[in-house]
Amino acid sequence: MATKVKSADNLPLKPGVYIMKDINEKIIYVGKSKSLRKRVKSYFKDNVDRPKTRVLMNHFHSLEYIVTQSEKEALILEATLIKKHRPKYNIRLKDDKRYPYVKITDEDFPRLIITRNITKKGSYFGPFTDVGSVRSTVKFLKQLFKIRTCKNMDGPCLNSQIDLCYGPCNGSISKKEYAEIIDKIDLFFQGKYNEIIKDLKIEMKEASTNMEFEKAAIIRDQINSIEEVMVKQFVELNDELDQDIIASCENEDTTIIVILSIRNGKIVSKDDYLMDNTKNQKIEEVLYSFIQQYYGINRHIPKEIILEDNLKDLTLISEWLSDLRGNKVKITIPQKGKKLRLTRMANAEIIKKQKEKVTSSLIELQNYLKLKNVPHVIEGYDVSNISGTLQVGSKVSFFDGQPNKKQYKRFKLETPGPNDYGMMRELLIRRFKSLVGEEDYKKPDLVLIDGGKGQLNIAVQVLNELGLEDIPLIGLAKEFEEIYVPQSNEPIIIPHNKESLHILQRLRDEAHRFGVTYHRKLRSEKITESELDNISGIGLKRKLALLKEFKTIEDIKNASFDELLSVDGMNKKVASNVYDYFHR
Repeated sequence: MATKVKSADNLPLKPGVYIMKDINEKIIYVGKSKSLRKRVKSYFKDNVDRPKTRVLMNHFHSLEYIVTQSEKEALILEATLIKKHRPKYNIRLKDDKRYPYVKITDEDFPRLIITRNITKKGSYFGPFTDVGSVRSTVKFLKQLFKIRTCKNMDGPCLNSQIDLCYGPCNGSISKKEYAEIIDKIDLFFQGKYNEIIKDLKIEMKEASTNMEFEKAAIIRDQINSIEEVMVKQFVELNDELDQDIIASCENEDTTIIVILSIRNGKIVSKDDYLMDNTKNQKIEEVLYSFIQQYYGINRHIPKEIILEDNLKDLTLISEWLSDLRGNKVKITIPQKGKKLRLTRMANAEIIKKQKEKVTSSLIELQNYLKLKNVPHVIEGYDVSNISGTLQVGSKVSFFDGQPNKKQYKRFKLETPGPNDYGMMRELLIRRFKSLVGEEDYKKPDLVLIDGGKGQLNIAVQVLNELGLEDIPLIGLAKEFEEIYVPQSNEPIIIPHNKESLHILQRLRDEAHRFGVTYHRKLRSEKITESELDNISGIGLKRKLALLKEFKTIEDIKNASFDELLSVDGMNKKVASNVYDYFHR
């Protein structure tokens, strides 16, 4: 049971879990420590240096804690509470339920099913990222080993009548014989194909000796099918290996994790996951959270886990995994050799996944916008001003969904503001006019205007006037994220969970950021302009020294020659120049 406290000083110097809540009593963070008081007091320091901690404490209202017998017990409880409550500020394994598992049910005559829900009953294999392959594999195994598929064993079913099931419902196979078949399926998912084939060859020989030629032929076909799967799907490494290789790649507010699972010397699966809420987090903490949540459910724990980066609480995690497995689990961070090559292979899988994801998203975007070509190159445009002054425009470019900063450009606009349409017109004319007639100019596959129908119409007019009407144009309105296209009054709505929309949003936001940064630079330069800039001998250092000493230009005007001379960095000639300038 959790105990509520008002101050960190009231916490015990014991291991346990602390639970932070907001003003609505909603859990926003769960953590563990071997000393609750010392750990929690660190959150209340005046000079908290981590941005995420500052944000967390801005929402913190109350604290509860649970004392445990050991730090290992605290680790297990922390994982359970994070999985149950999914606190906003914890690093979380994102959308774990999106991946299917294969389950051998806990029944007298087990079935093989695909599920996304893990319970304490049954045996699970996975998760698998390719749903189609999982379905094909399960179908293959059902047909290969002729196990039952019906939920209720209430009489001979069609499968048993057409020889696709051994028919346990009518007593055609004993419980022991059926269990031997299930053991083979278990070995299949563990990657122990040689063991299956060895057992099947013994059975085939016995059947042949007993002159059961039909049975021997069936077993022969099973052996051939499994050998074909081995050739097609798996890469040979070393024998008797039982390893998981884990690699990671940070990406905005998430981290991509890829796991290569090696069983009996073969890569049996390649799975990728997203860890959410990882911005400004050390990779060792991200890996800690991933391993805690990934292995903290009913799944196979290998003899060795190979990482490319250090892991927070490595010894504690290793002990916890060893307890779950029942014997020692080794965690390795290789610096050279074959294991290092394996981590690089996992990293290559991340790059491959990212490319596949981007390609899929761009094709998806092409379909939504009905474009002729896949939009590999997308340019984004935005304008900015404050009260009609310091008008600027920005152009950014994305290649395959990623910023291509070499193609960024900013513009100081002459159109008087506030006049967004006029500024956008000037920006686009200046951007595209010099490119008219350039044969070697590669046109963008898509141009995005930050704004709605009005801004888009201006862009259409400009490109038509310049003879560049073949460049596809869209406008992205921020309020409802609606996409406007020429010759249509109805916006295109891309679902908010689609990566194709996210690419457009990132492009639009980057164009805005780039423009605002330039605007602030100009504004800062404007603010620092003063009459001192007109005086010979006054550079930036002396100007700052004068302003630091006298605070305002008016006070500098009223200063005597001796007062001016006393300022750091001044000499008689420059002090005389300043004095004479203001006392002509």
